[in-house]
Amino acid sequence: MQKHIVSAGSLVIVLFALISAPVPVYAESIQLIPTASDQNKSLGEYLSRVGNCMGCHTAKGGVSFSGGKKMYTSFGVFITPNITPDRKTGIGHWSKEDFWGALHRGESPDGRMLYPSFPYTEYTKVTRKDTDAIFDYLMSLEPVSKDNPSDKIFFPYNLKPLLYFWRKLYFKEGVFNPDNSKSKEWNRGAYLVQGLGHCSACHSSRNFLGASQEEKFIGKKMTGVSWYAPSLTSRLEAGSGELEINEITELLTSGITRNAVASGHMATVIRQSLQFVLPEDIRAIAIYLKSIGKENSDVASAESFPVLSKNIRSRLAQGGKLYTKYCEDCHQSSGRGIPGIYPSLAGSRSVTMASPLNTILSVMKGGFPPNTTGNPRPYGMPPFQQIFHDEEMALVVSYIRNAWGNHSSLVTEIDIERSRNGGRD
Repeated sequence: MQKHIVSAGSLVIVLFALISAPVPVYAESIQLIPTASDQNKSLGEYLSRVGNCMGCHTAKGGVSFSGGKKMYTSFGVFITPNITPDRKTGIGHWSKEDFWGALHRGESPDGRMLYPSFPYTEYTKVTRKDTDAIFDYLMSLEPVSKDNPSDKIFFPYNLKPLLYFWRKLYFKEGVFNPDNSKSKEWNRGAYLVQGLGHCSACHSSRNFLGASQEEKFIGKKMTGVSWYAPSLTSRLEAGSGELEINEITELLTSGITRNAVASGHMATVIRQSLQFVLPEDIRAIAIYLKSIGKENSDVASAESFPVLSKNIRSRLAQGGKLYTKYCEDCHQSSGRGIPGIYPSLAGSRSVTMASPLNTILSVMKGGFPPNTTGNPRPYGMPPFQQIFHDEEMALVVSYIRNAWGNHSSLVTEIDIERSRNGGRD
């Protein structure tokens, strides 16, 4: 059973090519100097990866950036648009000002208000220089003619006047404002995490209207109807305050360390985006994440866990037998796994955090860490949903959450059923 979204989280997109001036070419002994436009496109390509534009704007099996991907939320199903330079079905008729308006103000070129499923609430922090570079890159792509279906927004959220009031209450337009009391690296990391990376889109606490809770900027939430995005500030979840910078950067770029493995949506983000981010930017992100991880010092006291009854001990023993039969070969009898290959379950915050969803989905569906340059052939875990019935799955997950010194709530068959119904990839 694999460890889940542990540690820093959530930036959404990455680099296709490093930021560097194009290699000079020669024709008849005359050096052709790369134009500012060429350099801007290179920068835009990189920034589009940091923002994971392709990850959201590409349907499964579809052409990159042509849209059509379904985004499931509690407010409806949003379909990502075509952002290739096709003039009829894409954004080929847009200007730089139009693009800036979409990212910075959350408005379409015709003045329509955009729904925050497009994270303009975070993209508003991106500078005009960077949005112009991304636009130049997108305009350099091959146009793709593709009409995508319309969004299917539930009533009453499809009423535009409600969106107007939502924006008045919860949307604050404005480019990132550096904190002069912090280092240059910290500010760069904050800019990437809060802006293009839009980590808070997944890792923020949300109110009943879906608005991020500013007082807990990067908190926690259920990502749509799928994996649980843990808090990046809490020591009980994925806060990085106690980790070394190199541990954070290793997890963000390779998806695996001696003690942690990324899976679920975070593994996708690492594979598509973070593994390509420049080392200096990844370090800046790690510095920022470590700093916000120190802001929350919550710890669970051993005294807060009650003495287990005879019936509960019996159920955990049954789960232990299942673990021995199906899990021990990889994760070991000690629960420590094999460093860098099979993650440790003992002492794992992803296993013991309040929400058992990620552990349940990992046992149910299996999975692989991301395929990255640092871990090109990841060891995976097979799905057990065809082997365990719901009661057995509840028993083995409960055992994992309470063995080897772990202390967490027990899992029931109801939890398994809810996870199955809500665990949409």
